[in-house]
Amino acid sequence: MSAGDRPSPADDKLDRGVLKIASVVVVGAIMAILDTTVVNVALQQLTLEFETSFDTIQWVATGYMLALATVIPVTGWAADRFGTKRLYMLAIVLFLVGSVVAGMAWSIESLIAFRVVQGLGGGMLMPAGMTIMTRAAGPQRVGRVMAVLGVPMLLGPIAGPILGGWLVDSVSWRWIFYINVPIGAVALYLAWRLLPKDEPQPAGRFDFPGMLMLSPGLALLIYGVSDIPAAGGIGETSVWLPMSLGIVLIAGFIVRALRVENPLVNLKLFRDRTFSIAAITMSLFAIAFFGAMLLLPTYFILVRGETALQAGLLLAPQGLGAMVMMPIAGRLADRTGAGKIVLPGLVVILAGLAVWAQAAADTPYWLLMVSLFVLGLGMGSSMMPIMSAALQTLTKKDVAQASSALNIIQQTAGAIGAAVMSIILAALLAGKFGVETSQGQVAATAALQNPQTHDAAAVLAADSFASTFVWSLLLVALCIIPALFLPKRPPAAPPVGDDEGAPTPPMLAH
Repeated sequence: MSAGDRPSPADDKLDRGVLKIASVVVVGAIMAILDTTVVNVALQQLTLEFETSFDTIQWVATGYMLALATVIPVTGWAADRFGTKRLYMLAIVLFLVGSVVAGMAWSIESLIAFRVVQGLGGGMLMPAGMTIMTRAAGPQRVGRVMAVLGVPMLLGPIAGPILGGWLVDSVSWRWIFYINVPIGAVALYLAWRLLPKDEPQPAGRFDFPGMLMLSPGLALLIYGVSDIPAAGGIGETSVWLPMSLGIVLIAGFIVRALRVENPLVNLKLFRDRTFSIAAITMSLFAIAFFGAMLLLPTYFILVRGETALQAGLLLAPQGLGAMVMMPIAGRLADRTGAGKIVLPGLVVILAGLAVWAQAAADTPYWLLMVSLFVLGLGMGSSMMPIMSAALQTLTKKDVAQASSALNIIQQTAGAIGAAVMSIILAALLAGKFGVETSQGQVAATAALQNPQTHDAAAVLAADSFASTFVWSLLLVALCIIPALFLPKRPPAAPPVGDDEGAPTPPMLAH
């Protein structure tokens, strides 16, 4: 872009053409982000529907998150190879197909498989949409573009659980997937009519061998971990064999990635001290926080006897807290340095989790609501500043690859967190109710539904949840160690991205 083509301050606002494009991307983003939150309140209903355990049902969420992580690095290459408009429309179609077949699922295995299809489409929607909007608005208006995309990111955690709860209670769990069809149809039509045509560009060779090692490796590792409760221990073949194969594939990917050009994930980025520290902090944070968030609606439904809709409404304070703090934390991190924002944010999260680590069957609702709002404030103070810290010392040409790497880390760690917290809860419930690990939640549900055993069962179930949240609290406390080394000074340069540089893909927080 020449100097004469640059927008003047008077042209700094998003014009009508850009706003049209933004409307397309926001509709797609709403569909993808809502789907990551509506499912959580339905997990208890799905556990009963398919007569399975929580450590199995969590794969409905984990499989989706793993698929997101798998497809993120593919998106940038595919956008150049096939054009962003074609890729965006393909992502919508893939997401819609996954939604329809997920709604038609006849078993837990089929539902998990169809959620993976959904995740492959959903994972491409946000990065592709961000690329389209950034190209339309120009690098000088990326901040305004991010503000527009921030709307569904902030509203998703509030509206998703409420919508999901209403659908589960009033219609059917299948409609948490079917609801995507009308939204997706609108997004597809708008994309066809409003998005500018773009021609495919020359793209470098895609690292297919790397993808064939990393993606199955992560899936096998997490599958093995998640099977520990059902199998009865790590010594069982169904546990150690997939875990071992996963570790071998991941190790093979690491060795290869350090030797080839244009690997799927550029591991040389980890030579940057600040990036490595931020990546470690992000990993621990995602395992602890996203794993714990998966359990919150189940506590309200299982222990407190709330409906799915009521559980969704009760989770709203967390989304409100994040919505209040995210824009404030972003501005403060730019002015004072990310480390000065992340550390207080982690302390705030610890304060919120401390309440849940002592939650009983009769803990006052006002106290739980306050703690959820506090958790939201802490999450809003931590997520984006950690990513900003990771990127602030990198060169412009490395930012796109670094953003993809951080997205993969976040999604994978979140999936591991969901699996680990589900394992801990399943084992604790089984121990309290004297059954096999895979039957812990079923036994707890049966005891809670029996008026004669309800009160005693509620105490036992609440104690199991509280003990699980203790583990989450300890992991967040561990985050403080690497967070101590995050930058405590403002970035030396303005936000990365210029006329030649690639835009920074947004973090897709769940």
